[in-house]
Amino acid sequence: MGLKERIESGEAVLGVVGLGYVGLPLALEMAKAGHKVVGFEVSAEKADLVNAGTSYIPDVPQEEFAPLVEAGLISATTDFSRAGEVDAIAICVPTPLNDMKEPDTSYMESAARSVTPYLHPEMLITLESTTYPGTTEEIIQPILESGGLKVGTDIYLAFSPERVDPGNPVYQTRNTPKVIGGVTPACTENAVALYARYIDTVVPVSSTRVAEMTKLLENTFRGVNIALMNELLMLCERMGISLWEVIKAAKTKPFGYMAFYPGPGLGGHCIPIDPFYLSWKAKQFDFRTEFIDLSGRINENMPYYVIDRLMDALNAQRKPLADSKVLVLGVAYKADIDDMRESPAIRIAELLLEKEADVVYHDPFVPSFAVSGTDIPAVDLTAETVAAADVVLIITAHSDVDYALVAREASLVLDTRNALEQYDGGNVVRL
Repeated sequence: MGLKERIESGEAVLGVVGLGYVGLPLALEMAKAGHKVVGFEVSAEKADLVNAGTSYIPDVPQEEFAPLVEAGLISATTDFSRAGEVDAIAICVPTPLNDMKEPDTSYMESAARSVTPYLHPEMLITLESTTYPGTTEEIIQPILESGGLKVGTDIYLAFSPERVDPGNPVYQTRNTPKVIGGVTPACTENAVALYARYIDTVVPVSSTRVAEMTKLLENTFRGVNIALMNELLMLCERMGISLWEVIKAAKTKPFGYMAFYPGPGLGGHCIPIDPFYLSWKAKQFDFRTEFIDLSGRINENMPYYVIDRLMDALNAQRKPLADSKVLVLGVAYKADIDDMRESPAIRIAELLLEKEADVVYHDPFVPSFAVSGTDIPAVDLTAETVAAADVVLIITAHSDVDYALVAREASLVLDTRNALEQYDGGNVVRL
């Protein structure tokens, strides 16, 4: 029986390398479709949690996950030799930037090397890690073929970018359309057959490069538009105009406009990183992505702008930032999740400590927070803790926060998310 037949019959055993924000929800959907799933992890702690039926990802409901583990449909291991047991394997590992803002492909290369000795004919490998156009064929394919099996004839290789939006109550793994591009038509055909088992809408494209570029376009689009809002925010401040009110008014146009919002900086694993992948790759073609690079600089500068606004607000009350007690409200990179990856709160807290501020924080989703080796004390959000702060700095606007209490008890608030839109007291300063 060929791979496609094994997939369509439900007999195919599937593997996932990397059981994080992308990999674990993917494994869940594979198992819900009836496939036996083996997760591969370098972290023994994560593997043990999976095997105990414990979900550590908020988007993977415990009540759905545990029964699938108990039924033997999901298991995890640190033993990559078990890759020989699977018919298809998805690589879902991080793709960070190094200190020079250059792509770090070491995680995906390591994952490919770990499974290569155990590849077998009629096996499908898909790469889901966000990366620059050409990575699948220029880096991953040679590694996989080093074992002697050839892509397109012996094994199949495709790229299918993850589209995970942690905490999104509407769009999750199954109902988010999946773009797929294979190295050869046979690679695409088998990958489409696989993902169609557990994804509602599958979108095949002509090549891996098109699929890789699709993800970068999506997140560069967001990054550039957020940068535009951040630049207009600074202009509107000088002009004495509320950009938040301007955006609210512009949203009433039913065509030709899509709302984006300013903020204290970009967070998450995609939007702060993906445009730099594209900029780096463009240089190989003697092309400078000036528009993208400019937006990156604007967004990276926002934590510094927040500190400048904070110092101005304190100065208006005849207080220096040094020794002032700053209550940071919300440190996750977006509302109502516990994800700290690339959160602007990290750089802002570092800058506050450099300015010798007395920093505490409250975040119902993040039980501990440390920057540059310094633990930031967590406090409960009470009338006493709010009143004790010289300024409350809202970085992440979680929905389960008593903003009326903040507006009522704080002597000064710098609101970077317009969380206190309905409160017009003189103690509230909006970014």
